[in-house]
Amino acid sequence: MEQSAGLFANYVVPEGILDESFSDFPSSYEGYEYVRTAFGGLSPKDFKRLSESAKLSFLNQGITYAVYSEEGGGTEKVFPFDLFPRVISNREWTGLEEGLLQRNRALNLFLQDVYSDQKILKDKVVPADIVNSSAHYVKAMEGFKPVGKIYTHISGTDLVRHTDGNFYVLEDNLRNPSGVSYVLSNRQAMRRTLYEMFNHTKVEDVSDYPNMLRRTLASVSPQKGEPRCVLLTPGQYNSAYYEHSLLAQRMGIDLVQGTDLYVDNDTVFMKTMYGPLRVDVIYRRIDDAYLDSEMFRPDSMLGVPGVMRAYLKGKVSIVNAPGTGIADDKAICAFVPDMIRYYLKQEPIIENVQTFICSRPKELKYVLEHLAELVVKPVDMSGGYGVMICDRLSKKELVELADQIKADPRNFIAQPKIMLSTHGTFIEEENGFVPRHIDLRTFTLLGKGTEQVLKGGLTRVALKKGSLIVNSSQGGGSKDTWVIASDQPVDQEQRQEQTGLNSQGQRNFQGETHVTTQQQA
Repeated sequence: MEQSAGLFANYVVPEGILDESFSDFPSSYEGYEYVRTAFGGLSPKDFKRLSESAKLSFLNQGITYAVYSEEGGGTEKVFPFDLFPRVISNREWTGLEEGLLQRNRALNLFLQDVYSDQKILKDKVVPADIVNSSAHYVKAMEGFKPVGKIYTHISGTDLVRHTDGNFYVLEDNLRNPSGVSYVLSNRQAMRRTLYEMFNHTKVEDVSDYPNMLRRTLASVSPQKGEPRCVLLTPGQYNSAYYEHSLLAQRMGIDLVQGTDLYVDNDTVFMKTMYGPLRVDVIYRRIDDAYLDSEMFRPDSMLGVPGVMRAYLKGKVSIVNAPGTGIADDKAICAFVPDMIRYYLKQEPIIENVQTFICSRPKELKYVLEHLAELVVKPVDMSGGYGVMICDRLSKKELVELADQIKADPRNFIAQPKIMLSTHGTFIEEENGFVPRHIDLRTFTLLGKGTEQVLKGGLTRVALKKGSLIVNSSQGGGSKDTWVIASDQPVDQEQRQEQTGLNSQGQRNFQGETHVTTQQQA
């Protein structure tokens, strides 16, 4: 499909690809036309003016990310953000929300089971060897029940839309899922740059996420009364430090490093100028290996020595629970639909992307015979690192990859190449909008007596033409994700107001100087 005017003049939907901003499919949002009109009526000069306003908002908020090179080290860059939002209808989101809650309930029950009776392993629904060989299995968690029996308090589930129009789960992120700060900052930048559109479009709010997270943390406190919660960060050189500081600030809790805490009499205390203060809940953004030098890596300088002793004696809660990494092992992810059937006696609402587990001989044979058609991933790497899209490899590279898989099959899974949906994205070199592949990271919170899904998420964009790698650490960008609060179509008489266009089809820039300053941020 080719568009013929304005910023969409060069827009061509690739053959065989579902484009969310232009394709018609059953769950598409009927009001996309109005959103497209708002952007299609802009000149390149006007759009760049708006885009610079958004970039200034990000710059003043200090929103950066690290891009790591093959030579080592990282470069901090302002996070790329595209103003054309991805819109999801209320009716479709309702189904996704039910599916995400279903999935995360099952994953939490799986962790409870694996660290206690292991019924699912004994019944051979999930292979015991895959669980026992996971690098993230924490033996000390065996027999321990965290407060509320909650292990996965915070999860990030990555969804992709296929050419059939349906969403599928690509993977689960349960250790330290990141990216929600970009959801909050994207929305803030959009409201300040395109505020008229928000005045006339019913979009679900995302700004309450810090309060939702704070309530989740408080719900699993081991003590009665108002709990003291802290966010434990590795420090300012971590690529997600901006997120750590933003969430701590908006939740109204202390941002601490390992040296700010200590354990005495199996109780965690925070050092302050007023003396030690007891800590009840630790939202840790540190991997298990670095959390406690007494139990894990003895050379770790990032964690709190003795914190696992305090945790296992019920004196403090750690969010997410240690040992949750076994459930976001990409080999385990393939069995989540079976977990849903086993624990919940339900059929999965959101299906998985088909996954081949290389440690299983029959599946290994299939993978090696069809390697050039598949996407191969290490089971425990994140950020898009190590992902091999095999139809882009040379014969020599395919042979080398096959040798790596055969040498350590447990470390790899393979999936069919899913042609992620595309969405209109402004590319400066094209001087307009062109299709780029996207995915969606969603955020689910489970607490004691509470569960919620953030009504929106992080739409990640592969900015390079043809690329399927959307991760910011490898040059991807993001979009604001609008979940429509009502599926009622916009009244035709409101169209001019909603899009912010005047009678000549030009953008009304009245008040556009409302861009972020350091004081506003």
